[in-house]
Amino acid sequence: MIRKIIFHEHHFISFYQNQDEKVKTKILYVLELIKQVDRVPEKFLKHLTGKDGLYEIRIEHKSNIYRLFCCFDEGKLVVLFNGFQKKTQKTPKGELEKALRLMQNYFEQKNK
Repeated sequence: MIRKIIFHEHHFISFYQNQDEKVKTKILYVLELIKQVDRVPEKFLKHLTGKDGLYEIRIEHKSNIYRLFCCFDEGKLVVLFNGFQKKTQKTPKGELEKALRLMQNYFEQKNK
């Protein structure tokens, strides 16, 4: 199975460009895994309960934790929204709200 990954607006690209090379390499590795593996382990991709189809891509590098928000569209499409470095146990509410807004915006634009 090959999933196609697309980016909604510029949020993910901006986040990615601000990372160092080793983190970029790890992000690309995980995205490649999501594209090609039929059943992606929850360690890398997790559905967020009660968030209407929003998922988080989980990336760890050394002791740093990164999260990228995404959703599926038409079964195989992964749409990447915003990303951030996690500093605490809880996902920052602002990042989550931003991802939900971006997902809603994506589907509204698509359905026009």
